[in-house]
Amino acid sequence: MLRLEEVTVRFGERPVLDAVDLAVAEHETVCVLGPSGSGKSTLLRVVAGLQRADAGRVLLAGKDQSAVPTHRRGVGLMFQDHQLFPQRDVAGNVAFGLRMRGTGRAESARRVAELLELVGLPGAQRRPVGALSGGEQQRVALARALAPEPRLLMLDEPLGQLDRSLRERLVVELRSLFGRLGTTVLAVTHDQGEAFALADRVVVMRDGHIAQAGTPLEVWRRPASEFVARFLGFDNVVEATVRGERAQTPWGVLPVPAGSRQGDGRLLVRPAGVRLTAGEGLACTVTARTFRGDHVVVRLRPGSGPELEAACGLREAPEVGADVGVGFAPDEVVVLP
Repeated sequence: MLRLEEVTVRFGERPVLDAVDLAVAEHETVCVLGPSGSGKSTLLRVVAGLQRADAGRVLLAGKDQSAVPTHRRGVGLMFQDHQLFPQRDVAGNVAFGLRMRGTGRAESARRVAELLELVGLPGAQRRPVGALSGGEQQRVALARALAPEPRLLMLDEPLGQLDRSLRERLVVELRSLFGRLGTTVLAVTHDQGEAFALADRVVVMRDGHIAQAGTPLEVWRRPASEFVARFLGFDNVVEATVRGERAQTPWGVLPVPAGSRQGDGRLLVRPAGVRLTAGEGLACTVTARTFRGDHVVVRLRPGSGPELEAACGLREAPEVGADVGVGFAPDEVVVLP
């Protein structure tokens, strides 16, 4: 459905996108993640035709879009701040794209009613948008973007202004909705939880390049670099020398999965792989505890080497100041490229 070929955008001498290649299949949901300044929003704007590429091509359904204006690309856009028309009611907002296409009044009314039912706002046609909650405005913006039946729906931080509980509920609804409609989606977000819950494939960007692309499980289980690992929130990264199924690290000798890359490099231990013991293994002192809802993250200071984090059950988490032993589970250890 969508292909970017060596797309480059420069702001002055600085490349914001640097020869980016990306493909999105029909009916696929791809979420682009990255820190501020990584180029993810610029990528979205290039696909939409809102930003000219200095080099490379954008193809939709195999056709070069270089000379095609935004309104003729057949894409839907949904922005973080909704950008609803305050002078129009809900129906007027949802029907805007249909009106631009010359859709008849009866067909437009039918389509608006159908979409409002789909996004969970049945019968809301005459409500003023100023009287809607943030979540309701988000649903109206989504219905408006879907109304012209775009071949590609693009979302820019779609849930960024909503509170966490509403965000978590809506992301599940969106994934279900896109699956039912067969919509092709390209979304940009800084929220990794949102991206991993919504996407079929995740793309992590850094400094205008794609640092890693893969399914949420692939990216989570096997970060392609220390940058990706730390961006995902993993801080247990140290220097290591791997020989066979063992690695020499500042935390001592750690087990690594069979087939790991040998030699000097960097090693990641996910917090779930740091196992607390009753005195056996690496001696550590608990320096902090952070409650995370269904588990507790414990900060540990070993006798040598950097501090590390462990994920513990609510009942098993030791108190600050406690002395514990630490072992490492090889299936949670990743030798980074």
